[in-house]
Amino acid sequence: MTNDEALTQLEESLRKLKIQYDLFFTGNRKLPPTEERRRLDVLIHELAKARMRDNATRFRYNTLLGRYNQFRELWGRKMREREEGPLDYRRRAKALADAGESMPMPAPEMENRPRAAVTSELGDSYVKVTGQTAAEAARRLHEQITAAQSELGKGGLSLDQVEQIVRTQTEMMRSRYSVDEVAFRVEIVEGKVKLKAKPLQKNS
Repeated sequence: MTNDEALTQLEESLRKLKIQYDLFFTGNRKLPPTEERRRLDVLIHELAKARMRDNATRFRYNTLLGRYNQFRELWGRKMREREEGPLDYRRRAKALADAGESMPMPAPEMENRPRAAVTSELGDSYVKVTGQTAAEAARRLHEQITAAQSELGKGGLSLDQVEQIVRTQTEMMRSRYSVDEVAFRVEIVEGKVKLKAKPLQKNS
């Protein structure tokens, strides 16, 4: 395997690992993806030992490594919040800050993402669908469904099937609730992967 091929594998593995952590933190996976993360760490270790004479290849590796480190900080913080509770975590972080120490925090672009103004706040697990974002939303939902089905040891839906489901459910929600935007979330209910739709009513 060449360095470029290994980096492509690293990028794809990192993308899939993020999906698995998203499923875990939203309650759609019981245990964290420890084994998938271990395999990714092995791949990074092997790449670190490789000779990368090409500057572009070395830059690509460092970029992916930096992205992984940001995710590791974010996942670590969320794990500590699950164990201690968000309030206790923030109190401990403030105490450390007052003492001149620091705690790992997520990158700003990952923590401070803008959210739609809706009557009830959506969690990160929701994917918003509008006329302009339907294709991208279907692709993201397809990735989540595929990951969830894989976790259950079942076959997934094709991208075309997910696009059709999203299109049908979106039109139904728009007609029934007179809204322009609909949000979808992938859930595992009683061992089955389900796609939950929710109309978004903007605040006046």
